[in-house]
Amino acid sequence: MTIELQNAPPAAPASTPALERLAQQARHELALFDYPPREWVPPRSRDGEQVLDVVIAGGGQNGVAAASGLQQARVPNVLVLDENPEGREGPWVTYARMITLRTIKTLPGPALKVPALAFQSWYEAQHGAAAWEALVRIPKQMWMAYLGWLRRTLSIPTLSEARLELIEPADGLLRLTVRTPAGTRQFLTRKVVLATGSTGAGGRNIPAFVEQKLPRDRWAHSAEDIDFAALAGKDVAVLGAGASAFDNAATALEAGAARVDLYMRRAALPEMNSARFMEFEGLYRHFADMDSLTRWRFMRKIFASPMPPPPDTFLRTTAFANFHLHFASAWDDVGLRADGRIELSTPSGMHQADFAILGTGFAADLSRRAELAAVLPHVAMWRDRFAPPPGEASPAIGRFPFLGAGFELTERTPGTCPEVADIHMFNGAALPSMGPIGLGINGMAHGTERLVRGITRDFYLQDAERFCAEFLAYDVPEARLVPAPSAMPSPSPT
Repeated sequence: MTIELQNAPPAAPASTPALERLAQQARHELALFDYPPREWVPPRSRDGEQVLDVVIAGGGQNGVAAASGLQQARVPNVLVLDENPEGREGPWVTYARMITLRTIKTLPGPALKVPALAFQSWYEAQHGAAAWEALVRIPKQMWMAYLGWLRRTLSIPTLSEARLELIEPADGLLRLTVRTPAGTRQFLTRKVVLATGSTGAGGRNIPAFVEQKLPRDRWAHSAEDIDFAALAGKDVAVLGAGASAFDNAATALEAGAARVDLYMRRAALPEMNSARFMEFEGLYRHFADMDSLTRWRFMRKIFASPMPPPPDTFLRTTAFANFHLHFASAWDDVGLRADGRIELSTPSGMHQADFAILGTGFAADLSRRAELAAVLPHVAMWRDRFAPPPGEASPAIGRFPFLGAGFELTERTPGTCPEVADIHMFNGAALPSMGPIGLGINGMAHGTERLVRGITRDFYLQDAERFCAEFLAYDVPEARLVPAPSAMPSPSPT
């Protein structure tokens, strides 16, 4: 049985000659290191149904990197699912409202250190080396176009507009229920990689009083679709002090908002980005190898050290005279006035707005991930596996899943649901267990390497006895280097 990709992405638009040459160069470079070439993962089926090796939920940058890494490891039956239409995977053309990426332009990212797949190669093929030298940061739309080129160049099988709704144990496999425009489909797979970004740990962090007291059309989370054109001439209130809060404030101002007020609980903007310390090879490679206490202490520092908004993002908002910052002014309560205006209660007093944007980040709560409902009772969290010393508690960290060495979920009670170890959290849920290699561009190459090694390790060990039996029966002679005696010429007479 062959998996038919219904609703597969349409044919890619014609590439430029320069990009086509680069794609050919990338394939050549991959071929140079394609050793050993043997297909080693035995195909599987059950009751006539094909079993996929890996299904990757999420076709953004992490999904592309994971699929590429598995290709290079010669794992053949891989399928990527993405709930968005082709070309809208990930946040870059949806809710990411920065102008450029925040990272430096030279990070390897999903290229996995293949030179022709690097963003720099892609950029220079179109604009030249001088333009690359002049580029400061990568425009987000350009990054999205690059990811699409990677997906096409690597021929990554992708099913678009396909939402993973449920993962169920299936006697040593996983059965996936996937909703598509053509109807609900089911797949059997050995592994699932959840490359579901920041929301993968749970969902958007939304204050309960906002949901309870404001009509749904009067507020939005910063990671949702927002009709900014409709905010022209309106007063907009933004809650939060992170980069996304400032990005959304700037976007509202640029769309013509009459006034934008940004509220934060802090008395001043943070000046230190402690995550910068973590950007080095040793930590990227070996954070997950540290003991639980050391990882816990790293995370407590990260969670207690809010990051300042990027300088260019801060300047983007403060360039507007109708932008106002309110320190020590977290919202205590909200309500709707008789005249339809939103009323905000803060420690600094009462304020009003026409629309509210919540730049409040994401919450760790796997119970909000519907696809995990069937396995969640068996999943171990950090609070199940680790008791911090007195004075070092952190309920926030405790709510994250406790992952194994290859990003896999672990069982709360060993032996009750071993299939949970075949679900790999290559997303925001990985942070306490794996460090900063499961989300974002910085550590992506290291995260992909660890993920792929974990998956292939499991695949190999599951078939180790089979490989051993095949080896013991191996009797293929090498090509003769010396002719057989009967074929040797007779000696010349003396």
